[in-house]
Amino acid sequence: MSSGSTLHDLMSHGEDTHPAILAPDRRPLSFGELRGLVRETVASLNAFGVGRGDRVAIVLPNGPEMATAFIAVAAGAAAAPLNPAYRAEEFEFYMSDLGAKALVVEAGSASAAIEVALKLGVLIVELRPQAEAGAGAFALACADARRHEFLPGVATADDTALILHTSGTTSRPKIVPLSQRNICVSAQNVAKTLEFTPSDRGLNIMPLFHIHGLIAGLLAPLSRGGGVFCTPGFNALKFFGWMREAKPTWYTAVPTMHQAILTRAAPNKDVIAANPLRFLRSSSSSMPPQVIAELEATFGAPLIEAYGMTEAAHQMASNPLRGVRKPGSVGVAAGPDIAIMDERGALLALNEIGEIVIRGANITAGYENNPKANAEAFSGGWFRTGDQGVMDEDRYISLTGRLKEIINRGGEKVSPREVDEILMDHSAVRQVVTFAMPHVKLGEEVAAAVVLREGSHATEKELRDFASERLAPFKVPRKIVFLDEIPKGATGKLQRIGLAAKLGL
Repeated sequence: MSSGSTLHDLMSHGEDTHPAILAPDRRPLSFGELRGLVRETVASLNAFGVGRGDRVAIVLPNGPEMATAFIAVAAGAAAAPLNPAYRAEEFEFYMSDLGAKALVVEAGSASAAIEVALKLGVLIVELRPQAEAGAGAFALACADARRHEFLPGVATADDTALILHTSGTTSRPKIVPLSQRNICVSAQNVAKTLEFTPSDRGLNIMPLFHIHGLIAGLLAPLSRGGGVFCTPGFNALKFFGWMREAKPTWYTAVPTMHQAILTRAAPNKDVIAANPLRFLRSSSSSMPPQVIAELEATFGAPLIEAYGMTEAAHQMASNPLRGVRKPGSVGVAAGPDIAIMDERGALLALNEIGEIVIRGANITAGYENNPKANAEAFSGGWFRTGDQGVMDEDRYISLTGRLKEIINRGGEKVSPREVDEILMDHSAVRQVVTFAMPHVKLGEEVAAAVVLREGSHATEKELRDFASERLAPFKVPRKIVFLDEIPKGATGKLQRIGLAAKLGL
């Protein structure tokens, strides 16, 4: 087994006394203490009859305990972090679907997950924070430990480390099992791309029930001995206060978070100047080039746009930290091999549009209990991402949209992202998401939801006229809806699919 192919190995790199996990108003937890916590947690789970390969649902608020619980549980079992905002029916679906053996919740929690666990006969494990022992320190307790058959000790490279569900915007969510090797390779790919060292400190505002926060926000910097400052979750009003306290060298976020941070940046210029960042990172959805330019000017640091997905344990491509960054592109292959494939499964030449496909050690071996999805997703050793894109002569990849999100207007195909970028050039527009709206004759029509900048004004006709000067007539939105806020998913991604129904169009 190569060094760094299990979480246990991955956590061995930081200096014993160096801060690993930090949090607002807490004493840091050192790498030595984090390693001790991992050992104690694996031993506790084994004592409760839970071992390697057993599925452990984790329902905790964002913060240092969620970070350390994920690492410690995943080192000796299969961690399944769930969004704590789920309702009972959602917890029941996810916990039944993944076959959870245990549930980790904070002592005194009123989460609906507890009732569901009792109903399903899932072992309830209470996490008791030990704040005085450092950020993220905890002890586990279980009133009902059962002696099941289990595999003791720390996991091996091929054991499942993490189980997540796909977002399921158009179909039933699929189970994505990721092995120890998958997530460790991916964390090391991110660390290599961003040149992490022990002197780096990340400000984590991403949710830790999602692949972006878990791999890029947490495991990648820790794998190089750097620290992670864990916030209770994204809050634009508190971001600069946390920045002052954490003294970070970088942060990663989704575009909607970056845009919210920008709206608060002007009154916090002193904080930005006193805490210079080495870089900012964006992933999970496309970042408008206009926003990239504004962020780089505001922070005086490069914004590194990357491209990831759950099935690849996060990162697939990234703009380089050094060398050419191409705004509007997600960069070059940064871990797995990447190619462009046509509908028949043939690989395409450079500058030809098709489906982005990947292969490599960070990619899931397949969806669980879903032969149909696997038959559709894998082709000739390549995994089909479902994203449409193109690779230029420098091998930089640009996304033209999710294949499921491409608007089919009477046979004419429209990339929503292209329309987004045109409308973003209008001085009054702060945020936009273009989507398909049902149409009786054409099947689908182009629509857009727009958030205006504070103090700015624009009418639907003005924006349509603006777009029609730059776009072919069939691409110009027939309907523009003005909103105070565009609906987002649990991880802060703007939701194109289903938006027409949400808005009653």
